[in-house]
Amino acid sequence: MRVKVISRSTDDFTRERSQDLQKVFRNYDPALRSQEKAVEYTRALNAAKLEKIFAKPFVGAMDGHIDAVSCMAKNSNYLKAMFSGSMDGDIRLWDIAARKTICQFPGHKDAVRGLATSTDGDLLISCGVDSTVRLWKDPMRKMMDTNDAIGDASQPSAVYTWKHAFWGVDHQWDGTIFATVGAQVDIWDHNRSEPINSFAWGNDTVNSVRFNPGEPDVLITSSNDRSLTLYDLRMSSPARKLIMKTRCNSVCWNPREPMNFTAANEDTNCYSFDARKLNEAKIVHKGHVSAVMDIDYSPTGREFVTGSYDRTVRIFNYNGDQSREIYHTKRMQRVFCVKYTYDGTYLVSGSDDTNLRLWKSKASEQLGVILPRERKKQEYLDAVKERYKHLPEIKRIVRHRHLPKPIYKAGNIRRAMIEAEKRKEDRRRAHSAPGSRPSQPFRKRRLIKEVE
Repeated sequence: MRVKVISRSTDDFTRERSQDLQKVFRNYDPALRSQEKAVEYTRALNAAKLEKIFAKPFVGAMDGHIDAVSCMAKNSNYLKAMFSGSMDGDIRLWDIAARKTICQFPGHKDAVRGLATSTDGDLLISCGVDSTVRLWKDPMRKMMDTNDAIGDASQPSAVYTWKHAFWGVDHQWDGTIFATVGAQVDIWDHNRSEPINSFAWGNDTVNSVRFNPGEPDVLITSSNDRSLTLYDLRMSSPARKLIMKTRCNSVCWNPREPMNFTAANEDTNCYSFDARKLNEAKIVHKGHVSAVMDIDYSPTGREFVTGSYDRTVRIFNYNGDQSREIYHTKRMQRVFCVKYTYDGTYLVSGSDDTNLRLWKSKASEQLGVILPRERKKQEYLDAVKERYKHLPEIKRIVRHRHLPKPIYKAGNIRRAMIEAEKRKEDRRRAHSAPGSRPSQPFRKRRLIKEVE
């Protein structure tokens, strides 16, 4: 007679140290785990609830300006550095880790409307409505010299005075060229006191400019005549122009897909375009209830942040039509500028109440050192939430966002207006001759024409 016995080696179950975890051997045969889906659903539900409990996105406020913050710039070589300019001509360098001012850059007599840094981080460029462009060499010296007291930076290395006020500036991703916008688009070199080239298409003011991260000679501008214009520095004239029904306040290229860009519009929406096909928007990002003032992409290119006149900051997925996060505080006023940090972990907003505010890009993310076991557990919880996100209870919890009452009411009013307009158009189409009123997708509805 043969007898089978269960035999276990003590070595497999003995801990080397008392602090070690007990070894557990699991059989993953699905036939033995009939309640697996029910258990995972409960875990996903609890994870969704805990994410809401631990969602504390606001890190801190940085005060020091005495007028509204109008523009910001970041330095690619220093993760915790952020430049800001205000309506009274004050420019400051902030240490966002310590949340304090490192130094100030005096000189502008009126509002600073544009800040940009060179790719190597050794040059800061500022421009404003006082018709001057100022270049500051080695702007990070005060941050590197820990013995130096907080104070003013040295005088600018160059001051260029021009014929008209400036409304924006951006530096080429790789080179010594930068562009300013105002009455026209001017192309400057670090070593020249006058523009090396100028472009003009129309008579209205140009309010923002961005260089393409993939093609250094390509840039895009938005103007007060409701147009988005593409320029190529290798050509003598602008390349293409898209006219919309409302004005775009800011525009930003996707750093990982340099052919795509997103424009922040006055009609409360953001529009993502493919620069090769401007006859329709790829995606319309909705959610704000007032004009969108600024936009900035995450370094990953998977999401972007917007700041709006409705006093909120929203984070959108690059391919999502609704925002995934809404940030607001009682004291924050109209948001004029937003920026992601270069590691994508934080974002900074500058608003009308003179403050810069530091936020986490993931509201419930744990700050500090995370152990490998904690990271694995968080990844597992994210996976089960993703698996069961379509179920009603989890979907409701994940999507819920608390909004201030004025924004909540404005959103309801806006939705009612859009639905009434849609009903009216449907009735007109129903009582018209077949084919006389063709249906137009929303991605094309806000575009007027493309000019070459």
